[in-house]
Amino acid sequence: MASEPADAPKVANFKDHQVITPDTRKLRRTVRAALPGEADQVEAAEMAMMRLSGDFQLWMNDECLKLDAARQKIAATGVLSKETSQELYLAAHDIKGDGPTFGYPEVVRAADSLCRLIDHSPELTKIPMAIIDQHVDAIRAIVREHQRDDIAQIAGTLTQTLRAVTDEFLLAENAHRPEVQHIIRNPMG
Repeated sequence: MASEPADAPKVANFKDHQVITPDTRKLRRTVRAALPGEADQVEAAEMAMMRLSGDFQLWMNDECLKLDAARQKIAATGVLSKETSQELYLAAHDIKGDGPTFGYPEVVRAADSLCRLIDHSPELTKIPMAIIDQHVDAIRAIVREHQRDDIAQIAGTLTQTLRAVTDEFLLAENAHRPEVQHIIRNPMG
């Protein structure tokens, strides 16, 4: 019996991003509820994640070390080049993506702010090292202080300030690019 091809994913295009919705009908037909006495697949996956969760702190610390190494490379050369900015961007992007999975959702906004800084700077060499340092130090502090009861509040205040400084810099640097200024002012639409 030949397998039925999936429909092409639906793509919604927006000014600064795309939303891709895959056809999940075939997947839904292959997944079934657990039979009596059989382990639930979702529950088994959740248990596996719980067993791995002890490693999450180590993994986040490793991600922070990569981010700091990228920053140190920039500081050592004194130049935010295409290559060094890409290393910094990828490290921040990994943290942004891994943060919620590893139980560090508070770090996402700081990592996103650093990615935005790189994404929307028309001239990478004009990004002040102080703003890069502030982002990297904030991300590392949020990860380090993750166990604090008030980390969400602290991280929120910190990232709000980072975002304001970043947006102020980006708006000034993009004064000649109104379409980019619009994206900076209205990141969701």
